[in-house]
Order: sequence, then structure tokens, then C-alpha cells
Amino acid sequence: MTKLIWKPGTMIYPIPAVLVTCGDSIENYNIITIAWTGTVCTDPAMTYISLRPERHSYGIIERTGEFVINLTTEALVKATDYCGIKSGRNVNKFLEMKLTPEPASKIKAPLIGESPVNIECQVEQIMKLGSHHMFLAKVLAVNVDDAYMDNKNKFHLDASNPICYSHGQYYGLKKSLGGFGFSVAKKKKGSRK
Repeated sequence: MTKLIWKPGTMIYPIPAVLVTCGDSIENYNIITIAWTGTVCTDPAMTYISLRPERHSYGIIERTGEFVINLTTEALVKATDYCGIKSGRNVNKFLEMKLTPEPASKIKAPLIGESPVNIECQVEQIMKLGSHHMFLAKVLAVNVDDAYMDNKNKFHLDASNPICYSHGQYYGLKKSLGGFGFSVAKKKKGSRK
């Protein structure tokens, strides 16, 4: 196998495609699609999003110090793409995509009702890194759709058909390839695997 050497770039794929909501009143609510997000720390629970300063949502989040990360699904793929293409300066994305703004429990930015998971975030620091600035944030609350809870109180995100993004394409996640620890789990007696 021969490796080609490319110039430095962002090649960590696939990545999540999330809808980030911001604003502190219905008049300035906005949605932006973000693919540069992830977990930073578990205790305290922290996350980040990276945005270009010229994006409409940047100024809203910088001013309010809060945002919501809304996980996306196959049913939300059109809205996910649209909210990454269109600017909130020109259109109301909630109205155009027929999405439901719902009140958050800890912040003024709205949740997207159609999202299976909404993560309420408070900005702790803005790191100016170059083309994008990173909003490092503390997670204040996580809202989950009870439609994906089973009778043992376990949440099944997979049942919502989540999506990811890779090299300009959106993908569904089709099947599990193994649970955490499967590679070292002891085989059950009588199992042929």
C-alpha cells in the first residue's frame, strides 16, 4: 500500500452533523449546521463548536454566551443541509424547515423539538484559532426524547436514525459493529464465536 502525502488539513471523518440553535428571543432565534463539535471533558461535562467569525450565529453566541447542540437524524437531513447553506440574516430557518423551537430548561436559546437529543451549553471561553474560533462550553442540561426510552429506562439513540458527515456527504448509521468492550469480552459457554 502506498500513502499519498497531502497538505495539512482536516481529515478526521466521519464527524457529527448537528444543528446548533442560538438566540435569546424569538425575534433572533437562529439555527446553524456545525460539523466541528465534540466532547472535551466528562467531569465537568464540556463540549465545543467551531465557527467562522463572519457567520451570523457567531455574533449571537458571542453576545448571549449560550447555544444548544441538537443531534440530527435521517428525518432531519434536509434541514441539516439547508441550515448550513442559508444564512439567518436572510431567512427564518425554523419557519422555512418547519422546525419547532422549544424552551430550554437552563438557557434562553431554543431546543429543536424534532431532535432526539438537545444539549444546553454555556460558553466558558472563545479561542480564536484562525479561520474558525472555538466556543468551549459547559453542558448545563441534556434533553432526550422519551420516545427513544425503553421500559428499563435505557435511551436508544440508534432508533432515531442518527446521521454523520464525511467529505461533503451525509450518511446514516446502519448497524452496530460491536459494543464497548466486545473485543475482550469472555465468550459464553456453548458459543461458537
